[in-house]
Amino acid sequence: MKTRTAIAAALLSGLVVLPLAAPAFAAPGAPGERPVAAAAAYGDPATGPDTEALAKALAGVPDPDVSAALIRVGGKGSWVGTAGVRDLRSGAPALENARFRAGSTTKLVTASIVLQLAAEGRIDLDAPVSRYMPRLLPASFTEPPTVRQLLNYTSGLRPGGNLGESPEEMYRNRFRTLTPREVVAHSVAQGPAHAPGRKQVYMNIHYTVLGLLIEEVTGDSYAHQAQVRVFKPLGMRHSGFPAGADPRIHGPHNRAYGVVGGRTVDVTEWNMSDRFAAGDMISTTTDLERLVTALFSGRLVPAPQLKQMLTVPDLPGASYGMALQRMEVDGKVIWGKTGSRPGYHTVVAATPDLSRTLVYSVNAKSAREDGFALVQRFGLPAFNR
Repeated sequence: MKTRTAIAAALLSGLVVLPLAAPAFAAPGAPGERPVAAAAAYGDPATGPDTEALAKALAGVPDPDVSAALIRVGGKGSWVGTAGVRDLRSGAPALENARFRAGSTTKLVTASIVLQLAAEGRIDLDAPVSRYMPRLLPASFTEPPTVRQLLNYTSGLRPGGNLGESPEEMYRNRFRTLTPREVVAHSVAQGPAHAPGRKQVYMNIHYTVLGLLIEEVTGDSYAHQAQVRVFKPLGMRHSGFPAGADPRIHGPHNRAYGVVGGRTVDVTEWNMSDRFAAGDMISTTTDLERLVTALFSGRLVPAPQLKQMLTVPDLPGASYGMALQRMEVDGKVIWGKTGSRPGYHTVVAATPDLSRTLVYSVNAKSAREDGFALVQRFGLPAFNR
């Protein structure tokens, strides 16, 4: 139990926690009926994931919190499962190929693009970000953070602007637009929280700045650079970013729900453009599996840069390299990243040798509030063996 809790706590350290009540979902379909989880397993059960625990996790969906769940486990012993409903109104079965808001797993894409640019000699990771964006920081930043310090969350920047602190305020503002530059302007106006490189603090602001850096260096939009450098080369045909302030998820998707003012509400439509390079990606479990496999197999980021990506800074309490978080359990190293948006909770994780990979997306009212329980339920069984 100690091991399981340690993994879950590590994976969840990047999630934002907000207190919410959680009334039950209405049961879809006829009384007593529940959509049956669809699962397929491949490989040797003795060396594969704990398929019994994975199947059990899906068998309870939908439940008072989770309306749909999609899981893909790869490596030595693969397992794929889908459970739940497409939406509460119809009770139709959840879509296995559903697109979803992937949240902070977007940071894997952002870090990969920056490291590609570094490999091309267009970015020096140890140069101050002001070399590339001279008007970014006010005079209060006497020691500008480096690109590396943005990548490994040690830049010293304060949190950026947002459209609400409470679920109710966020929901009211869900169709408003806060541009990435406005997000960053709010951060830098407060001055640095600490000198760069002194401590590791996971926040979106580091990667919002990196998205702007990519645009500055390439003269192109972040979304297009993600398309030509990551999505298209890897065959991630169902991944991308909303056009501007578009609040919709285009293509097949399962509806997402949250709790606002004590009521269960549909939170699927939401303008996430302020999350930008830190968390605005829409993807699928298949595409994210392609992403993590390509990354660790050296097809996405050259080996020297990948080594740097998987280097945790020598600071008290640090556990992140660049984008990814390192966990060591019973001698087994696992790198992972969580993502959460209202109603959507995502995890990508893998061992460096790709002997085990995990991608899951869960439509849960607790997606931003109690990801710890979701990781324990849907993630840990993948690494039990």
